[in-house]
Amino acid sequence: MGSVEVASFPKPPALQDPPSDGFYNETQWEVLMALMDAAIPSIVSHSAMTDKFNQISIPDGRFQSNFKKIQDTMVEPPDLESFQAFLKDKPSDLPAFRHHAIRTLSTVSDKMRQELGGVLSLLSTKAGAFILTGHCVPFHQQPAHVRESILQGWRTSWFSKIRVLAKSVSTIAQLGWIQTAPIFRQVSGYPDVPVGWKAGPHFEYSFLQFPGSASPEAVELETDIVIVGSGCGGAVCAKVLAEAGHRVLVVDKGYYFPPTALPMPQEAGARYLYENQGFVNSADSSIVAVAGSTWGGGGTVNWSVSLQTQGYVRREWAEEKGLSFFATQAFQDSLDRVCEFMGVRDDNVRQSHRGQVVLDGSKKLGWHAKPLPQNSGGSEHYCGHCHLGCGSSDKQGPAVSWLPAAARAGAEFLEGFQVDKVLFDKSRKATGVVGKWTSRDGNGSVSGSLDQRTRRHVTIKAKKVIVACGSLWSPIVLLKSGLKNRHIGRNLHLHPWGIITSYCSSFENIDGHGHGTKLEATCMVPYAVLANFPCPSGLDFKLSAMRYRHFDAFISLTRDRDSGSVHLDPKGERPILDYTPSAFDRAHSLEGVIGLCKLLYITGAVEIRAFLPGVEPFIRKDASTPTSSINEQVTRSDKAMEELDLGISDPAFMAWLDHVRAVGNAPPTAIFISAHQMGTCRMSSHQGDGVVDAKGSVWGTKDLYVADASVFPSASGVNPMVTTMAIADWIARGVVRDLKT
Repeated sequence: MGSVEVASFPKPPALQDPPSDGFYNETQWEVLMALMDAAIPSIVSHSAMTDKFNQISIPDGRFQSNFKKIQDTMVEPPDLESFQAFLKDKPSDLPAFRHHAIRTLSTVSDKMRQELGGVLSLLSTKAGAFILTGHCVPFHQQPAHVRESILQGWRTSWFSKIRVLAKSVSTIAQLGWIQTAPIFRQVSGYPDVPVGWKAGPHFEYSFLQFPGSASPEAVELETDIVIVGSGCGGAVCAKVLAEAGHRVLVVDKGYYFPPTALPMPQEAGARYLYENQGFVNSADSSIVAVAGSTWGGGGTVNWSVSLQTQGYVRREWAEEKGLSFFATQAFQDSLDRVCEFMGVRDDNVRQSHRGQVVLDGSKKLGWHAKPLPQNSGGSEHYCGHCHLGCGSSDKQGPAVSWLPAAARAGAEFLEGFQVDKVLFDKSRKATGVVGKWTSRDGNGSVSGSLDQRTRRHVTIKAKKVIVACGSLWSPIVLLKSGLKNRHIGRNLHLHPWGIITSYCSSFENIDGHGHGTKLEATCMVPYAVLANFPCPSGLDFKLSAMRYRHFDAFISLTRDRDSGSVHLDPKGERPILDYTPSAFDRAHSLEGVIGLCKLLYITGAVEIRAFLPGVEPFIRKDASTPTSSINEQVTRSDKAMEELDLGISDPAFMAWLDHVRAVGNAPPTAIFISAHQMGTCRMSSHQGDGVVDAKGSVWGTKDLYVADASVFPSASGVNPMVTTMAIADWIARGVVRDLKT
C-alpha cells in the first residue's frame, strides 16, 4: 500500500469541458431551457414578483404558510432569505446547468436526441405548439405559469409518448438542478464529503503506458491470459490466475481513482464512475440502468452489500437449468472463499436511521428482516457516499483488495483500453483482443480533451481470453467479435426497483417459485433519489427537496422472472437496452411498495410517497413535528401516538393504499431503476440454451470464457456481487486446471 496524502478534502478530477451543443440550434435550446424552467420554476410571493414572464407567484399568505411549515418541520431550517432564494432559483439562471444538459443529452442515443429535437422544433412554432399544447403561442414565448400548466397536463395525457416526454423533461431538469444548484447544497445541508473524511491507504498501481506515434501501426503485447474488465468477475479471475503462476493482463475502458479523489461530487461521480456518464435508458424509457464503469467496475461504486446466492436460486440453477455444480459444496466453497477474503460480516454494521426503520418496522409487523452483511474487512463502514466512490478504503472492492493481490502475484494492468473484439484463428480458438487505448492527459488526469491525450490501437495476443465487462458490454464484445449465437444479449435481468444496511425478505417468494421482492433501504445521494421525483408541481418539488435531510428512501427490489435484451446501436458503438418490466414482475414490485408503505407507517413516518405518478403523498393529520437527528425523534403528541397505534388498520391510510394499487406502476411513466444487470451471456448445460457452458467457456469456441454477472442463468434475487465473484472463482480455477493439461 502507498502512503496517504494529507488532505482535508478529496481532490476529484475536474469536469471535462462540455462537448459541442451543435446538435440543437439556438431556438431549440431556448425551448429546452423554457421546459427546464417549467419543471423547476422560479416561485415568489405575489408581493415580491418582479418578472411576470419568468416567475410564478403564489399568494403572500400561502408563501408565508409554506415558510412556517418548513420552520416547524425541519431541524436547522433555512431563514427567510434562504427560503426565498431557494424557491426563486431556476435552471436557466445557472450556467453550469446548461453545461450539464449538454453533457447529458450527448450521452443519449442519436434516435432519442433527434426525437427530442423534433419536439423542440414543433414547440417553437405556432402550429406545432397548438398540436402539443393546445395554444397557438410557441412554448418558449409563454409565461412561466402557462408553461408549468402545460407540463402538468402532459403528465396525464392520453398519449403515452407525451407522458414519456413529460417524464424525460422532469428527470433532466431535476437531475441537472440537484447536481448544479449551489442553493440546494446550502439549504438541504447535503455534504459532498462524509463527516470526518480521511483518505484510506491506496495501492500504487503501475499501468502500462505507450508513447504517441504518427504511425497507425498497433502496439502489440503478449500474455498468457488477457482479462477484459476489472470488476467483480475480472478481478477475482486475475487474482486466482496470477497466484497460480500465469502471466495475466487486466484491461478496462475505465480509469483508476485513488482514495484521495473519493468520494466525488455528484456530477463528477456520475460522469467518471458510471457507464454512459450516469444512466443507460431503455429504448422505451421504461427503466434506467446504473452500471459502474471505472477501475474496479461496479465493485467500486456499490454499497458494500454482500449476500450469498440463496438456496432456492441455487436449486433452480442446478435442477431446472441443469447446472449441477451450483448445488455442490465446491460452489459453496467459492462463495465462502470470496466472502472470507473481503472480510464480509454483518455483526459490525452501524445502522442508518432508514436501516433501523426496516428492522423495527418488520419486527412490529411480524416480517423477517436482518442486517445486510458488508465487505468492509471487519471495519464499521457507514460513510453513506459509496455510490460516488469510497475514500476510506474500508470497502474491500476489486480496486482495494482483489486487483492489488493480483498485482503482487505479477499481474499487469491497462486502464483506458476499450476492447473492440476478440481475435480468433481458423479453428475458432481465441488468440487475443484488439482495441483502442486512450491515455490520461498531460496532468495525469482524465479531464483533458482527447486532443491532449495519446490514443493508440493495441493488439494483445494471449493463450486464453476472459471477457468480464458486465452484462451490458460482454455481449457487445462477443457480437462485435462475429459470434452468431442467438442467446448473446438475451435473457437480460435487471432487478427492477421502484422507489442498505437492512432488508426485509418476507416478500421474496410471492409466486412460490422464488420470484418476489426485497424491501431495502437505499443510498441517499440526492440525485439518485430526487432525479426521478414524481410531483404535481414545481412548488411541491422544491419544498420536498428543501426537506431532503429528513428523507428516508427505500426500494422494492424485484427478482424478475421475465427478461429483456441488449444489442448494438446502429453505429456499432454501444449497447442498446431493450427491457420493459412485465406485468408479472411489476405486480411483485407493487406488492413491495405496499409493504414498504405499511412498514413506514407503523414506524411513524409523517409523510409517505409511493414514487408513482398520479399518487399524492399520504400525510398524517399531525405532521408538524421535526426529526431532531438521524436516530432520535422528538416525542409526539398524545393524539399522534394514538393515531400511530391504529396500526395498518387506519381507514385513511388503507384508503390511500387502495389508491396506490388502483394507480399501479405501468410503464412507461412509472419509475423503475436497475443497479443490477445479469444474464446476457447465460450459462447453460446445452449449447442450444445459452452462451457459455458450466465452465464459463463460450459455446462453439476454444479458450474464450465469460466470467461476470452476464453468465447468470436467471436473476440472482440479491445483490449480484458475491455470486459474480464466486462464479468467477469457479471459472478461474477451471482455467487453471485447463492450463495444466
